[in-house]
Amino acid sequence: MTERRYYVTTSIPYVNARPHVGHALELVQVDSLARYHRQRGDDTRSLTGTDDNALKNVQAAEAEGVPTQELVDRNAAAFAALRDPLALSFDDFIRTSGNPRHTAGVQELWAACDRAGDIYKRAYRGLYCVGCERFYKEEELEGGLCPIHRRPPEPVAEENYFFRLSRYQDRLSDLIGSDRLRIEPRTRRNETLRFIRDGLEDFSISRTQDRARGWGIEVPGDSAQVMYVWFDALGNYITALDYATGGDLYRRYWLENRRRVHVIGKDIVRFHAVYWPAMLLSAGEPLPTTIYVHEFLTVGGAKISKSLGNAIDPVAIADRYGADALRYWLLREMPHTEDGNFTEERLVARYNQDLANDLGNLLNRTVSMIARYREGVVPAPGRPLLSDLTIREIAAGLPDAVGAALDAFDFRVALAALWELVTRANGYIEVTAPWALAKAARGGDADAGGRLDTVLYTLAESLRLLAHHLAPFLPHAAGRMAAQLGLPADAVWRAGGAAWGSLPPGTRVAAPAPIFPRIEGTTE
Repeated sequence: MTERRYYVTTSIPYVNARPHVGHALELVQVDSLARYHRQRGDDTRSLTGTDDNALKNVQAAEAEGVPTQELVDRNAAAFAALRDPLALSFDDFIRTSGNPRHTAGVQELWAACDRAGDIYKRAYRGLYCVGCERFYKEEELEGGLCPIHRRPPEPVAEENYFFRLSRYQDRLSDLIGSDRLRIEPRTRRNETLRFIRDGLEDFSISRTQDRARGWGIEVPGDSAQVMYVWFDALGNYITALDYATGGDLYRRYWLENRRRVHVIGKDIVRFHAVYWPAMLLSAGEPLPTTIYVHEFLTVGGAKISKSLGNAIDPVAIADRYGADALRYWLLREMPHTEDGNFTEERLVARYNQDLANDLGNLLNRTVSMIARYREGVVPAPGRPLLSDLTIREIAAGLPDAVGAALDAFDFRVALAALWELVTRANGYIEVTAPWALAKAARGGDADAGGRLDTVLYTLAESLRLLAHHLAPFLPHAAGRMAAQLGLPADAVWRAGGAAWGSLPPGTRVAAPAPIFPRIEGTTE
């Protein structure tokens, strides 16, 4: 079993509406993780997709007066089309409707749980929130309302199938408590353990065809019932790997892979950290190894909602400011353990300060000085200067700093580590004053010329390293940085690119041109 494989997934969103900027957060986080592991040379696979079979999709179609299939096809296509505007690199996009590998996979998962004796049928009465696609107990409501969607759940009484979740309480508590199933951040782990130790109850895993409006995947052996959305949707993580046939992808990225990572939002922790692992235990399959739970991205301090009219289109933002600007804001501004609030003004301010001013000016000044003082050719460094050492020490620590931050899923900390080098390199220009060294060298001071070569090489190599380490987060910008330094755009993906001194002296830089033009004003 290799340590060099990495499988990472997003949750799959409902397609009752088009994607909003909150969906972009999770997509960009997962894409950055996948790109980082590919860059390190890991055999990496990333998955996203859409949950087509939810009842809320049916209700949205009814409200529009269109067939359910038409609505889910249209909105699923909009999610898939985020690939280019957000610079995503997912390897697979799974849809839960009309997909033979998914249908066969979840039916096989059902059969495996049934063989284990964990599925049974009984009458049930409960309070159901369609928005959450879950039943609530009276004590879980707030003033009789769903705590997420702020509306009363619907009373439901029917006969359907249940999964014996209660059978797995002790095993789940042990797996999560020992971190064999790791949940990050720790607050979400502790919250999940409290939920489990309070006592697990069996949960409904089907609904009648009538209540489902005939939409969904049939229960094996009972055409009067369809699978409840969570049993159906959670299976996507393995059905996309051809679980039904035990195919090569399933063996490679699930059975024989020690890094199976789910990235999800905080409102669906129970389903991913309790229901899903229990289903896998029942079926005799390996569990995910890590579940990372991110907070909500809000707009105006409110959870993004179509009904509130605050569902900002990520494609419009990317078209207006570029994929790099949006990706950078989502990764640098989103808090690790609390909700983040999106506004265009905040995006523009962060872009102008960090990308246009700090990094963009560093790149432009360096390339301009190489063009002015060394005819556009990166010089070989002379003897080291004391002021070089701090920069080289920071650069040497970046692989460990970025790796540790991403292992903890703290994208802010990863980027802050890179910006320490940006800040030091900008300060290095002021301390070494290359313009003064150039003037002294023109006056015949050979030692000044050697020091100038060292300074220019140190700056160019710092920028090459920044492009390398930024590539998983800002793939387009990293490629443009490499091109400014006279390197092929794909140089940023070389696994050995984190070593100092990899920029060949004699490299001819491109003509200086701002790659992060300053944004003046917003549309708000």
